[in-house]
Amino acid sequence: MESRAKLVGHGIHPMLIVFPLGLLSISVVWDIVYLSTGEGAWAFMAFWCIAAGVIGGLLAAIFGVWDWLAIPSGTRARAVGLWHGTGNVVVVVLFIVSWLLRLGNPSVTPVSGFVLSCIGLALALVTGWLGGELVERLGVGVGQGANLNAPSSLASAAPPAAVNAPPGLHQGS
Repeated sequence: MESRAKLVGHGIHPMLIVFPLGLLSISVVWDIVYLSTGEGAWAFMAFWCIAAGVIGGLLAAIFGVWDWLAIPSGTRARAVGLWHGTGNVVVVVLFIVSWLLRLGNPSVTPVSGFVLSCIGLALALVTGWLGGELVERLGVGVGQGANLNAPSSLASAAPPAAVNAPPGLHQGS
């Protein structure tokens, strides 16, 4: 099943998730540096990375919900997608609370904010795996013409019939 929302032939949701995932992850790294050095600039950077990561996560969620609604009811993919999306909402909420705890003084990372960010990051690893399960194992968001020798997604609107793999290679391996 293909993504519903596309840009230049590719699903928008998978394009967007890299930004919040990277920003929220690096915020935890900046917090660790801050807690190790006491330099407020690191906490300040973490504060703004969280803000941008939350905004990016909410934007990615819009397109994720749109794609999820296209998954047929009663399928494993629909259930995994629900866990993936719900888990990511929890991730964003944990980071929002962490951000709010820092709001009074962005140059200081409170321990409670750091703990919430770490929990959010750990949960993001689980939800990221679930997203991989959706795409890699269940084929959600993969074009109908996907195969080892598929032409560029920009080649044509209608994918050609699947091309057999060369000897020694097996499709889906």
